[in-house]
Amino acid sequence: MFLPEQVYFEPGSLEYPLGKDLLEKFKALNIPIFYLSSHNKINSKTENPSEYYSHAKKSIVVGVKKSMKLEPCKPSADYQFSLVTGCPGSCEYCYLQTNQSLKPFTRIYVNIEEILENVQKYIDINSPNITSFEIGSTCDPISVEHFTGSVRKTIDFFGKQKYGRLRLVTKFSAIDSLLDALHNKNTKIRFSLNSKYVIQNFEHNTDSLEERISASGKIYSAGYPLGFIIAPIMYYDGWKEQYIELLESLKSKIINPDDANLSFELIQYRFTTKAKKVIIERFPNTKLDMDEANRIKKWGPYGVYKYVYSKETAFEIKNFFTENINRYFPNANIEYFT
Repeated sequence: MFLPEQVYFEPGSLEYPLGKDLLEKFKALNIPIFYLSSHNKINSKTENPSEYYSHAKKSIVVGVKKSMKLEPCKPSADYQFSLVTGCPGSCEYCYLQTNQSLKPFTRIYVNIEEILENVQKYIDINSPNITSFEIGSTCDPISVEHFTGSVRKTIDFFGKQKYGRLRLVTKFSAIDSLLDALHNKNTKIRFSLNSKYVIQNFEHNTDSLEERISASGKIYSAGYPLGFIIAPIMYYDGWKEQYIELLESLKSKIINPDDANLSFELIQYRFTTKAKKVIIERFPNTKLDMDEANRIKKWGPYGVYKYVYSKETAFEIKNFFTENINRYFPNANIEYFT
């Protein structure tokens, strides 16, 4: 489990029960604690981008979520909201490398009751239609759940909802505190999986493939709707063999895999020019294949070109996963390939 090297508290954070609880937990762990006016004031002792990034990834910022306007989150859900932003994991390819490039800290929001009260308003306005929410879009909330308990509280909240549904995704396996929650199948938990090559080379400070798969089996046995995001799918020598190994390992941990009602979300590896620049600064020895000559440009939803695999390669990847997911999990649903 992630243990920060330093924790920063922003103004107002200690006015909430969770803020006070976190302060006591970090004090008991003898973790250095600092108080500051804003996380924007945090400066590392070096101007080196990779060293600053390393410092940020070993830090937690405890603050208050102020903006309550929820953004759309297609294709995953109707809206997204955050219990946390950022992640202690250091996945080289992650889109947060650019979205949070200047402040890659893990920020914990302590005003959980206010956040959920705001979510309730969105549910009520749209009822009797179902409104779905994603809490893993700008963070991995399971990575700090052992400190916050916020995910458990949110699952309990949605378990009582008639018209609200929750979705989250994680690369971490510390989910035991969620197993006895009264989720009423209103929360869908997805695990981000990949081949051993991708995890070992690019997904630093995250749990192993075996740990994630084992955790997914626990979640399935606890009755949660379960899904998997295989992303980013990378095309390299031996990719088919390693992704087959992934699916076989997954099948071994799922009870009655032929009947399992699982979902899969498939995302091919892509990058932007800005992301490539940031990644090379932070990981100068990266093995990521970011050669634009081998890619085609695709206009993204946020007004930026991204480089994706050729149509022929993408077609091969899509067909491979469609065929093999149907083979190993015939009752599963592939929600999308992008």
